[in-house]
Amino acid sequence: MGCPEETELSVSIVGDRAIRRINREYLARDRATNVISFSLREGEWNVIAPHALGDVVISADTAAREAEAGGMEAFERLGFLLLHGILHLCGYDHERSGEAEARKMEQKERELFRILKKEGLLNPTGS
Repeated sequence: MGCPEETELSVSIVGDRAIRRINREYLARDRATNVISFSLREGEWNVIAPHALGDVVISADTAAREAEAGGMEAFERLGFLLLHGILHLCGYDHERSGEAEARKMEQKERELFRILKKEGLLNPTGS
């Protein structure tokens, strides 16, 4: 991903009510969502904590519903959403940059998700 070894990020797992409030307050979207990322590498914030990527906030409620609908384990879905949020913090985008950038992000997600699954890192027991 091109991040230094000292790179840090903050991860919060919340419920739908909390993520809806965050989404409304910071992004002007009055609805719950699965994951939100806040970069600390943009603007004036990158000098305050140069090794910090930013914050990833995940709704456990939404992740559980999506996991059930997709026939996957909730822990696996949480891992995918964390990966998705980290990719946003690393500059990947699927919302504003057009179809080519969205495909690039999806391809990177699939690649990294396969690696994490193969290594057993998307299993709550780590095996």
